[in-house]
Amino acid sequence: MAASRLPPATLTLKQFMRRQQVLLLYRRILQAIRQVPNDSDRKYLKDWAREEFKRNKSATEEDTIRMMITQGNMQLKELEKTLALAKS
Repeated sequence: MAASRLPPATLTLKQFMRRQQVLLLYRRILQAIRQVPNDSDRKYLKDWAREEFKRNKSATEEDTIRMMITQGNMQLKELEKTLALAKS
């Protein structure tokens, strides 16, 4: 059987797609945080988001990652609702 030409750290398609979901969530959270009017609140939220993503960077279990993405999306929706209420 021929050896694979791919390096050992190559992601599977499923891992690649999950990674794209996580990166999109991170970008969307940072975009929402940019809309926070108070500088100190904005810095706090940005630091919090960065720390959460760094802390969970090494997660590999599929169910755990899916659960964290779901929780992140819920938190993003809450932030967006709060920002919308603050603007009105």
